[in-house]
Amino acid sequence: MSQPSAPPPYDDKNPLYPPPRGAYPQPPHYGGGYPQPGGYPAAGGYPQPGMAMPTVPMRFGDGYGGDGAGDGTPFQSGDWDDRKVRHTFIRKVYAIISLQLLVTVGIIAVFTFVSPVRSFVQRNVAVYYASYAVFLVTYLVLACCQGPRRRFPWNIILLAVFTLAMGFMTGTIASMYRTNAVLIAMLITAIVAVIVTVFCFQTKVDFTSCPGLFCVLGIVVMVTGIVTAIVLSFKYVPWLHMLYAAIGAIVFTLFLAYDTQLVLGNRKNTLSPEEYVYGALTIYTDIMYIFTSILQIVGRD
Repeated sequence: MSQPSAPPPYDDKNPLYPPPRGAYPQPPHYGGGYPQPGGYPAAGGYPQPGMAMPTVPMRFGDGYGGDGAGDGTPFQSGDWDDRKVRHTFIRKVYAIISLQLLVTVGIIAVFTFVSPVRSFVQRNVAVYYASYAVFLVTYLVLACCQGPRRRFPWNIILLAVFTLAMGFMTGTIASMYRTNAVLIAMLITAIVAVIVTVFCFQTKVDFTSCPGLFCVLGIVVMVTGIVTAIVLSFKYVPWLHMLYAAIGAIVFTLFLAYDTQLVLGNRKNTLSPEEYVYGALTIYTDIMYIFTSILQIVGRD
């Protein structure tokens, strides 16, 4: 019987014939992932599917509403943390409001203390309606149109016309009341405005996080005003008049807190740094509505 000239080959697939120890080199160990040109990846491999690796901070919306509210809205999410920019914005807003209030107080003083002017305004109610028409038009333009609101000097001109119209309206209303009632209403309004501003600086309550509530409050004031105007046109009901004035004072105080926090920032929503005219417009309007509401209460006789 002849002997084989070579040993039989090992069958790698046969478990009864495993390869001898050290017969075949083991493949090199990879730290993870697949080799790329220029070397292998470091230990840990590549991210698994579904892991996002953004190279810049993620931003949502169009920059004004946080949810894509549109180019015409002055709001944005409260993410502009540059204190210098925000402090400059706040100083600009309150400087404009101070000028507006100074002009308005001057007009009210003339309509209240100068007897010929006061008598003329009381006899000619058309002054009130004319100023109201100018007020409404300029307010709608500034509140709804981004172009005029941001374009200098048209924004300042429109705001000046709006302030004069609002001053004439408020002065006409004040001329119908006693002088001491006007002074008391001014004092109470100033105290309320200061308290609300200090409260907004200190509180952790975020009024800007619930705009739906303030929308409902605005609708309540509007509906109450319409009902009151209809009823009082037929018969004067003192308690209904006082109720409307009290609701107006409370609601516009809340609106003042809401608009103040929009200006101050560091909340869920805030005003864009370019919207100093809109900020001054809203806060000034809130203060004027608070004044007229309080004036109706303290001068009820």
